[in-house]
Amino acid sequence: MSDFIKKFIDFLRIEKGLAENSCLAYTNDLNLFNHFLAENKINSWNKVKPDHIIDFLQNRLEKHRASSTISRELISIKVFFRFLSAEKNIKTNVSNRVESPKLWKLLPDVLTEHDVEKLLNVPDTNNIIGLRDKAMLELLYATGLRVTELVSLKIRDLNTETGFVRCFGKGGKERIVPVGSLAIKAIKKYFETRGETTGSDYLFITNRRTKMTRINFYERIQLYAKKACINKKIYPHLLRHSFATHLLSHGADLRVVQEMLGHSDISTTQIYTHVDHQRLKNIHKQFHPRA
Repeated sequence: MSDFIKKFIDFLRIEKGLAENSCLAYTNDLNLFNHFLAENKINSWNKVKPDHIIDFLQNRLEKHRASSTISRELISIKVFFRFLSAEKNIKTNVSNRVESPKLWKLLPDVLTEHDVEKLLNVPDTNNIIGLRDKAMLELLYATGLRVTELVSLKIRDLNTETGFVRCFGKGGKERIVPVGSLAIKAIKKYFETRGETTGSDYLFITNRRTKMTRINFYERIQLYAKKACINKKIYPHLLRHSFATHLLSHGADLRVVQEMLGHSDISTTQIYTHVDHQRLKNIHKQFHPRA
């Protein structure tokens, strides 16, 4: 199979006059793909299916390769398959059935439900800081709020009796989001220790009784991720991604998730269905006897 890659690179170099650096990039991308196919017992370009290309890209995602790198690799594969098709070395150009690089660029990273559980259980609830951080993490995962929305919440925005929180998203757009019982419980414990007469209207405050900032919370979540031994880059928005993906994986309606996230365009929310489809594909591959 590597002979065809060499012919393709010669074609780019000699007939298309492509720069050496570009030829090298194509060579590296296609050799990686060829190696992946060999590991999966694919010994002919005619035997490659769209799923093989998707699996390769997913494998690259799981190795935390940059989205720009993955997009380039898919482009390399598509250009190569166009060459094979034009030269009549393959019967069908299967790369045409793989979605554009834009999708792979947009796919958000998510935490597993197990990792979320580990993260939420790290804060030391024997002190006020731990109680506050536990409440913030629980609320973030329970509602899918943006971190800016979270730190901007005021006491009056949360109704612990009805289990709803009011927040203001992009453009000052108001939305009401349900809050789960575990998040409500964590917030009540925080307030039992903090007290409501602190001189601040904000729901979450620092030791100095000032409003928590995005940076404050980012630093706290980094600390807890390290303590939880979660081996991936953790940032507040990751819990928003996880909130949406986990809801959809448990059968939530896409329109409802769109409303809770505050997305004006449902196509933005649909990104999370692609994440869940890949999860289903991985499960199928792992457990189906003929996968």
